[in-house]
Amino acid sequence: MDIYDVIVVGAGHAGCEAAMAAARLGAKTAMLTLNPDHIAQMSCNPAIGGIAKGQVVREIDALGGFQGIVTEAAAIQFRMLNRTKGPAVWSPRAQCDKSAYQRGWKLLLEQTPGIDILQCEATAFLMEDGEIKGVTNQFDDKIYGRSVVLTTGTFLCGKLHYGMKNFPGGRAGDFPAAHLSDALRNQLGLTLGRLKTGTPPRILKKSIDFASLQQQDSEIASEEFSFWSKDLHPELPRAVRRNLPCHMLYTTDETAKIVHENLHLSPMYSGIIRGIGTRYCPSFEDKIVRFPQHPRHLLFLEPEGAETDEYYLNGFSSSLPVEVQKKMVHSLPGLENAVISRYAYAIEYDYIPPSQMEKTLRNKRYHNLFTAGQINGTSGYEEAAAQGLIAGLNAARCAAGKEPVFPGRDSSYIGVMIDDLTTKEIVEPYRLFTSRAEYRLTLRQDNADVRLCEFAWQNGLLPEEKYQQFKERNDEFQTLLTACRERRYRGKPLLTTMKLMKEDVHAELPFPAELLPEWDPSKRAAQEVLIEACYDGYLQREEKEISRRENLENMVIPQDFDYNALPGLCNEARQKLLKQRPVTLGQASRIDGVTPIDVALIQVALKRSERK
Repeated sequence: MDIYDVIVVGAGHAGCEAAMAAARLGAKTAMLTLNPDHIAQMSCNPAIGGIAKGQVVREIDALGGFQGIVTEAAAIQFRMLNRTKGPAVWSPRAQCDKSAYQRGWKLLLEQTPGIDILQCEATAFLMEDGEIKGVTNQFDDKIYGRSVVLTTGTFLCGKLHYGMKNFPGGRAGDFPAAHLSDALRNQLGLTLGRLKTGTPPRILKKSIDFASLQQQDSEIASEEFSFWSKDLHPELPRAVRRNLPCHMLYTTDETAKIVHENLHLSPMYSGIIRGIGTRYCPSFEDKIVRFPQHPRHLLFLEPEGAETDEYYLNGFSSSLPVEVQKKMVHSLPGLENAVISRYAYAIEYDYIPPSQMEKTLRNKRYHNLFTAGQINGTSGYEEAAAQGLIAGLNAARCAAGKEPVFPGRDSSYIGVMIDDLTTKEIVEPYRLFTSRAEYRLTLRQDNADVRLCEFAWQNGLLPEEKYQQFKERNDEFQTLLTACRERRYRGKPLLTTMKLMKEDVHAELPFPAELLPEWDPSKRAAQEVLIEACYDGYLQREEKEISRRENLENMVIPQDFDYNALPGLCNEARQKLLKQRPVTLGQASRIDGVTPIDVALIQVALKRSERK
């Protein structure tokens, strides 16, 4: 009987990184997908990165993942967001050629040894003595595996809504996974919830009056997503045209009027949609209702690719009927005669509330079941890919008989996200922001490799060639940073004086150049040192806080800890602790409703048990 080490169900952004991570660890991996031609499909905006998301893509890259590499090959516009703010919140973002991105991922997976791509639908689990041994598909094939990773996206009982009309589907043009939800409930006994997201209409370029719109050009990119040499993957399909512009426009009073007149036809407001939508990426009709004080809303027209004339109308997601959508689009400047090539729609789908999983993305009930992406209640390609990488890593480790691992929230935004998912109550699609991190001065996009490459190499995610590139860069940076700390000018360390340069590597040095002959503005180490100079005192303060918090993070709470036997614990805290079953005291302290007094009570009880 042929047994896979890892079975990945789904081939979206989470599934792709999960399969690649497992294969890098030497795991024989099966990837199950409903349509191999839709691997890594960019169902919504064909863009990667953005606020906090760009940091995550760089962390994926530092961990040996491929989202950033494929994005660079497919990019048609690159921007570094938040340039007017401090470098701690700079966030890279790239508009992609959706076809080149999808083809790049498909080719990468096909060429990777150890990955078999199988076109089928997972319908149930193979069970023996209460343990998962694999999955079955619609052909009644039995696919055996030591670990299973579920990355089902919006496909679990997915339903598309166009006004009062709705159709089953995982996204427009794809049928849903109709049977797996029943298997999760009835075979595994897991609790499922219902969420909702949506997408805006697509517009044909030849029907757009660009003279009425404000053009937004691409930046001349001095850096992009990947830390690695560009010649490592020369075979990836590349966008044939780069630096394509986007365009900005605003909605009108007429647009808002059309929405108000037709709210009764919205499935969201008429109660047809049961799933809870994302707070931070609402439908346009939701914006009109929730923010009546805003007379207009900013929209972006963004190209779908270099070899297509479809444009994505960013910020205009809707579930209203198609006839209403036409009126709304035609009320916009420059789109009076626009042709809608694809209508907007809302989609609702099943997910597994993440209180049922560990910080390793392993299910609490089944030691070899892992989940990643929208099935965990998140939104976004980047969040999904990051979870997929960690789930694939741990599924491969589980198959090899090793304990799972995870990055901490003090070392990565990925750690922040996973910790949030397992400590907060997720009732709407989770979205990552820089403000969710306590240590965002430390968790910058420019230093993701410094934070994570060692972890990746130690756990088999980073190949030797990339690790040596990292070591060479990091040694150069550390040497320059040490020199700037130790050498002085007018009684002050050079690093302190360099704050006057305001992160501009080409500015004149505020001290004699002979004091720092190693300085080379063309090298990345120079930019990194200037950022360190900018935040030096604050970074030292964050480092002390991280060290202080480590005591709580290192204090493990046994999974059979009896919270009911702890006098003085408030009822809300007891209920949530019993539900979440935090692994450490630090994790317990971040659960909503758990007070510092509750944490102190648990800490005392743990210390008493240690002395027994």
